[in-house]
Amino acid sequence: MDFLRPASWEEALAAKAEHPTAVPIAGGTDVMVEINFDHRRPEYLLDLNRIGELSEWEAGETSVRLGASVPYTGIMEHLRRELPGLALASHTVASPQIRNRGGVGGNLGTASPAGDAHPALLAAGAEVEAESVRGSRLIPIDDFYTGVKRNALAPDELIRAVHVRNADGPQQYSKVGTRNAMVIAVCAFGLALHPETRTVRTGIGSAAPTPVRARTAEEFLNAALEEGGFWDNGKIITPSVAKQFATLCSAACNPIDDVRGTASYRRHAVGVMARRTLMWTWESYRGTAARTEGVA
Repeated sequence: MDFLRPASWEEALAAKAEHPTAVPIAGGTDVMVEINFDHRRPEYLLDLNRIGELSEWEAGETSVRLGASVPYTGIMEHLRRELPGLALASHTVASPQIRNRGGVGGNLGTASPAGDAHPALLAAGAEVEAESVRGSRLIPIDDFYTGVKRNALAPDELIRAVHVRNADGPQQYSKVGTRNAMVIAVCAFGLALHPETRTVRTGIGSAAPTPVRARTAEEFLNAALEEGGFWDNGKIITPSVAKQFATLCSAACNPIDDVRGTASYRRHAVGVMARRTLMWTWESYRGTAARTEGVA
């Protein structure tokens, strides 16, 4: 196994172009586990730790450009207001040591359906900035996951950053694990309210071959909120609406039985998380609306 250690982003792109099979490594929290257990033996490792810009972020008026190697602790400490769903997801990642090393870029590169960041990124409608010596492009998060641990990157591309719009409404994240820490998700669920567009987006992890959205559930809830005037009147969401939303979220899953949980349990748990996160986010929205518009 050869070790490539570029000193700049340009050198990294050149190395990736010359060695398309090279596996990028920054935090190493996913790659090194696979290598240590002999699940993977790449011909080349491409070390990105000398490229400082990958650990930087830019918080603008409308969105955040998050460097691929920004650690989860950085998101938790500095971007909780702009990216609340991703900050909540970051809290659930492994241990403090892993949160200090791992970043969203690694989660995306590995593209594991159990990756903790994926549901929050789906719910927020993120875009992945990919680049090669041929140029750069933005990949919508909905198009990024192409199969089990596969993504839309070309062989010569690297993830440079993730673009996420600043939250314009409440966001939530829930995760079920076999213990309270250092755990791979049995299943996970992210939810984001977008009052500016009067829409709701979801993200489901570890309950299908790839991270997915519950699109039918979103369409149902969007219609129910609009028809009932909920965005304007700030009423409590009725139990029947919440129950149907949860049922449709469960139906969006395509899970497997494995050592962490059964398929039927995953479907059930996703439904429970969907209902709970919907009520939490809506109560938060109602509280904000009441303070800013006098809605009771």
